[in-house]
Amino acid sequence: MRIRREWTGAIELEVSLSGEVARALAYPALVGRPEPGDVVLLNTTALAMGLGTGGYAMVVAIPDRLPPDPVGPGHLVKARYTPLQATVLGADEQDSPHHDVLCEADSVDGMPVVVADLHSALPAILCGLYGSRPGNRPKVAYVMLDGGALPAWFSMACARLRELDWLCGVVTVGQAFGGDVETVTTHTGLLAARHVLGADVAIVAQGPGNLGTGTRWGFSGVSAGEAINAAAVLGGRPVAALRISEGDKRERHLGVSHHSLTAYGRVALARAQVAVPALAGEFGERVAGQAAELEGRHELVTVPVEDLYAALAESPVKLSTMGRSLDEDLSYFLGSAAAGRLAASLLS
Repeated sequence: MRIRREWTGAIELEVSLSGEVARALAYPALVGRPEPGDVVLLNTTALAMGLGTGGYAMVVAIPDRLPPDPVGPGHLVKARYTPLQATVLGADEQDSPHHDVLCEADSVDGMPVVVADLHSALPAILCGLYGSRPGNRPKVAYVMLDGGALPAWFSMACARLRELDWLCGVVTVGQAFGGDVETVTTHTGLLAARHVLGADVAIVAQGPGNLGTGTRWGFSGVSAGEAINAAAVLGGRPVAALRISEGDKRERHLGVSHHSLTAYGRVALARAQVAVPALAGEFGERVAGQAAELEGRHELVTVPVEDLYAALAESPVKLSTMGRSLDEDLSYFLGSAAAGRLAASLLS
């Protein structure tokens, strides 16, 4: 019916669906550009399930106007063996201009690598990092894992942060695609962040739309522990951002989430610096006590947060986690910003 808005790689539409008006999302690189009046084939699973972040009908095709067949470059297929599999040029494949660099690369040269569970931590980490180094901003790359959304285009935050040079680039790894640089694994993603994009710091987290089941091991954020291992084996300095919440009333996520305790306490075999925000009162004591479960395996670093609210309030993109704003779940964003501050302290 009409185009509502668009950002890099994505177009939000208003569509008529069985007489009802609904929101839909199209990725022009996959399906072409829809225009008002087009008949579009939609996947309505997210609408039927009542999903929040992903509550869009997804445009599968414009049947009367199919896009041209892809002709390359690239041989790296992502979202493999699905109807919308995409062929991209991987930085680490033989036809890439970066292949020779990545073929020889075996270290990220001590680069700080901040690892977080949720995509919503990304802008908060940047606020803490940049707020701690006014006038001397490092180059920061986002390495997007494939535990949530596969297309990086889904993230309006990424698009805006790239436009403002808050990110020097996005690297999509595994089955994720649509970044400035495509790679096969988290390891080559980190190497590309360092040697292709020239990043001083990398932030690693899954895309929007994490999956959890309420079980100890059944959540997509276990990849945070694996990212700690990848950063360490490549000679990086891993910094673990804790997922903390005072607004989430589910016991398993209140204070330090069981996601962080499992990913860092069980999955991460390499040693990391864990940013523990110095929160006040009984809740701060709860967080410190829960974080102490990671002591021994990791180095716990208490990070002051008194002035981080001001930095978070100036975020160029909306801060939201699980539908909660900065003021509705301040401790979550302070925990993420604390990891950014800790990473800043590791830079010369």
